[in-house]
Amino acid sequence: MKKADIGLVGLAVMGENLVMNMESKGFTVAVYNRTTEKVKNFTEGRAAGKNIIGTYSLEELVASLEKPRKIMMMVKAGAAVDALIDQLLPLLEEGDILIDGGNSHFPDTIRRTAYVEEKGILYVGSGVSGGEEGALNGPSLMPGGSPAAWQHVKPIFQAICAKVEDGSPCCDWVGENGAGHFVKMVHNGIEYGDMQLICEAYQLMRDGLDMSAEEMHEVFAAWNETELESYLIEITRDILGYRDESGEITLDHILDTAGQKGTGKWTAVSSLDEGVPLTLISEAVFSRCLSAIKEERVKASAVFPRSIPALIGDKKEFIECIRKALYASKIISYAQGYALMRAAAKTYSWNLNYGGIALMWRGGCIIRSVFLGKIKEAYDKDAALENLLLDSYFAETIKALVPAWREVVAYAVKVGIPMPAFASALSYFDGYTSANLPANLLQAQRDYFGAHTYERTDAPRGKFFHTNWTGRGGNTTANTYDV
Repeated sequence: MKKADIGLVGLAVMGENLVMNMESKGFTVAVYNRTTEKVKNFTEGRAAGKNIIGTYSLEELVASLEKPRKIMMMVKAGAAVDALIDQLLPLLEEGDILIDGGNSHFPDTIRRTAYVEEKGILYVGSGVSGGEEGALNGPSLMPGGSPAAWQHVKPIFQAICAKVEDGSPCCDWVGENGAGHFVKMVHNGIEYGDMQLICEAYQLMRDGLDMSAEEMHEVFAAWNETELESYLIEITRDILGYRDESGEITLDHILDTAGQKGTGKWTAVSSLDEGVPLTLISEAVFSRCLSAIKEERVKASAVFPRSIPALIGDKKEFIECIRKALYASKIISYAQGYALMRAAAKTYSWNLNYGGIALMWRGGCIIRSVFLGKIKEAYDKDAALENLLLDSYFAETIKALVPAWREVVAYAVKVGIPMPAFASALSYFDGYTSANLPANLLQAQRDYFGAHTYERTDAPRGKFFHTNWTGRGGNTTANTYDV
């Protein structure tokens, strides 16, 4: 019997669809699921007659694979991955490859890579983006881990992933240990930001401009023909135009409480660990948290009632201002996400290809958009680019968008429509482009109450000073400094 090219454990919707995708590209796939009835139902149903081998134990799965064996784990992130690894390791031989395609936290992937490599086995932690449709028709794949594994998984991964217009695969090697899952985490954080920005644009039009779902459907359809063209704008257009069996707008009946799986939170926490101001994505996470306390918000709305006055001015012009503000804020979100990847690359000694990452996100994934081509061009021009805002294209683009951006945020603040992502993006831009911030006062305060020292404008960087502000503090400081 012909042995399989790859095995997959975990026949939930993503796992099943990846198997179907692999088989359609000419690979034979062996499958296993802890609930073995799923294996039987899959192989006798959707996978019947295809080059898919059902197995009913891990031993049988391993025995059905060509060497070096490649096993993709599509199980719930966390303890389940560790348990499965420990079950599989005794069955594998040196040079075999374990692949985690779930949404694992990157520190876990760093730990697992070291643990598995100690046993002589290779490990890959791969981000998989695109949802169930992407898994079936071509996801964005972000593999990292043991470099020696790449040559063995590359033919499969680059065959099943999404492709951009010129045929380039939306998959390439990201880096060692947890790099792949880190990049996927940042992707998801940017996804949080993009979604929140779109929701704020929607609320501005719904509550500020009193627009109907049909009117907003037409606006998003038009926006999808501009620089904002993307999967998320496209599905927002479709959602706003969708009606149920009774002809009512389905969106109007969906409760305004958002869920999350944790990757956005991980991105925000990682930014704090790295000291990177990821303000927009963090606000997007907090906005979901705020949405979750629906009952409290209803009570508070009764205590602090407000009515939103009608817009004074040209409605069509203001809608265009919203589009520009959305684009400007989106640029900031990606600038912050890339700054986080740059910082983490230094911390973990990853050699990330930033232009290549933009290419991986061009197709298949949730944040896919034409805009990502501009990011690739920016890093192709300057691989060491410190911030997207310093690229000539993005700098000139932002300059043109700033007036509309300020007008939209000011209007929202004035009438009481919450715009946390738009506003935090603008605040970050203003802070990043300020030669002087009030941190001199902050450092003086820290030195006053805690003798934390400060640097001076008339002395070299790295030389620290302390002032005895009260006359009672003496010269002892909280850290080493030059006097």
